[in-house]
Amino acid sequence: MNRILATLSLGLFASALAPAQMSDYLDVYVAHVKPDKRADFEALSRKVADANRKPKGDRWIAMETVYGDGNVFQFVSERKDYAAVDQSMKDFMAALNEAFGPASKKMDQDYLNTVVSVHSELRRRRWDLSINGPKDRDAYAKIVGNARWLRTIEVHVRQGHEAEFEEQVKQVKTAYESGATSWPLFVSQVVAGAPGNVYYISSLQPSLASFDSAPSTRKLMGEEAFGAWEKSTGETVTWSETRILRLRSELSSPPEDIVQTAMEFWTPKPVAAIAQRPKKVAQVANANQ
Repeated sequence: MNRILATLSLGLFASALAPAQMSDYLDVYVAHVKPDKRADFEALSRKVADANRKPKGDRWIAMETVYGDGNVFQFVSERKDYAAVDQSMKDFMAALNEAFGPASKKMDQDYLNTVVSVHSELRRRRWDLSINGPKDRDAYAKIVGNARWLRTIEVHVRQGHEAEFEEQVKQVKTAYESGATSWPLFVSQVVAGAPGNVYYISSLQPSLASFDSAPSTRKLMGEEAFGAWEKSTGETVTWSETRILRLRSELSSPPEDIVQTAMEFWTPKPVAAIAQRPKKVAQVANANQ
């Protein structure tokens, strides 16, 4: 409980109205990688990302945990609805089959050999609980496209206390929206893939240093209101965990509007180009001898 309170004091709750053309779900794939297989995992993940970057492939943002359990990677995709989840699976497999043909089956097995475990979560975006979010899709793309770090808190809510917890979030939302802060953060709720009542409250920032400017919930609410809020959250939250993750562009297959915000970062050189580089350097060296 102390962790969630400390996090909220740094302003981890964020807001967003439901912007036009925004997706309603986040499709999250989490991989716990074997330490001695990490290089193989990243090499395979990069090949898969390169294959899906083509127009008809699937789209996701990849990130790795820096503060939290080590060797954990997340691949996060936006989904409009359940039908979009179904279509994305078809797009993903079609991209692999087109790029690798029959070899894609072996790649799948090689990939599974690099991980300890994997699991997936489907999260519903709670725009009604979020604060200071983008007004439209373009603004959202800029937030994600310019981000290099994500700080997220996983909150487990006591059974039967969901409504109370959401009311507590709204109290923070009111304090932020009435205060002089534009700090953007996003709230989502797990609808499949995790036991119990789980919420995520996340902030995307361009650098770690940016988190130093997070507003204080205590100051925004005032001492008396914050004290009452602090006590009430102790009755609704069972436990929480804060993590910081670094975005990995070379393992991502991002939407085009996000790519356009920072072309150099979001368009790393393809695997083939990197593999050929040492050979070309050697050829030049031999020619100069």
